[in-house]
Amino acid sequence: MRHGIVIVGGGLAGQRCAETLRRSGYDGRIVCAERHRPYDRPPLSKDVPAASDAHLAFRPEAWYEDNRVELLLGVRATHLRPRHHELALDDGSTIGYDLLVVATGSHPRRLPQLERFANVSTLRTREDAHALRAALVPGARLAIVGAGFIGQEVAAAARGAGVQTTLIEAAPVPLDGVLGRAQGEWFAALHRAHGVDLRLGRQVAEVSGNGRAESLRLDDGATIRCDHVLVGIGVQPDLDWVTGSGLDPSGIRTDAIGQTNVLDVWAAGDAAAVFDPVLRRHVAGGHWESAARQGARVARAMLGLQPGALPPSSFWSDLYGTRVHYLGHARVTDEVSVDGDPDARDFTATFTRFGRPVAVLLVGRAQELPAARQLLAA
Repeated sequence: MRHGIVIVGGGLAGQRCAETLRRSGYDGRIVCAERHRPYDRPPLSKDVPAASDAHLAFRPEAWYEDNRVELLLGVRATHLRPRHHELALDDGSTIGYDLLVVATGSHPRRLPQLERFANVSTLRTREDAHALRAALVPGARLAIVGAGFIGQEVAAAARGAGVQTTLIEAAPVPLDGVLGRAQGEWFAALHRAHGVDLRLGRQVAEVSGNGRAESLRLDDGATIRCDHVLVGIGVQPDLDWVTGSGLDPSGIRTDAIGQTNVLDVWAAGDAAAVFDPVLRRHVAGGHWESAARQGARVARAMLGLQPGALPPSSFWSDLYGTRVHYLGHARVTDEVSVDGDPDARDFTATFTRFGRPVAVLLVGRAQELPAARQLLAA
């Protein structure tokens, strides 16, 4: 290869891609363009008070030198010219590539009515974590908009730090669109048991404050006083720079191994919408484990190696000292069976469709994760 492999983005998918390329015998050029040296993001929400920059890096700086992975830090991709196999960067330079991996991840969705306030943040980067950590002081009032896994993890961390926490969610229960009503009720009860003020089926109608959000008025007329607001309503792919290249900036569609419709361009992680054989459609990324697997599979596929069977999608979380694992696609289920004691935070929920398992939720049962993977794979 003349130009080698260029990985755009230095998140988990890009890191695993570079590692797998080297382990698999590829000795050509690898270039990775990213603002920071690649670092892990889950601790930013799972362990907000303790997450430090020093412990977030995937690899020490020497690893990149030893493995000849060129890090172009502090630059961003601005345009892709696939006909010329060329990538334009915001410093005015260009990079030629033989194979390109798009792994630029995603950025948080925002609420326009909250944009102008200094004490409103999202959680995606180290800088975001610094701002949130400073706000988590005992007695402070935190309002979280969105009860997805990020919002729930921050709520648990905030309560552990002695912060008065309100969790606002537009759906009737947390994770209603992912796990359904019954399991969503379990998550709601978990947070209430730890003193979180849940406002379910509600949206922010108005914000009051001068430069800083001092209170949120909900669509039912209730007022939530706050010292800080975290918006956790999901993410969208960071792909504006591929506009006009033939790739979809709303999510790059790939086959099961990460190959796109554009010659010599692959995608992994949050930037990719991978074809899912269970749902029979392209599904956007969004989770740590899927990004890691996709990055490694793309590397092997680019080298002509067998990428292995596609494992079920999965996610894990820590809430109030309880480990939660979720695998598969519960949204297509027609029946749910529960084994164990939900009140004791020790149970397995198995979701089936036409009698076949399509998803598993493990609460306090990390030891059953291998068996759950095998169940869904079969």
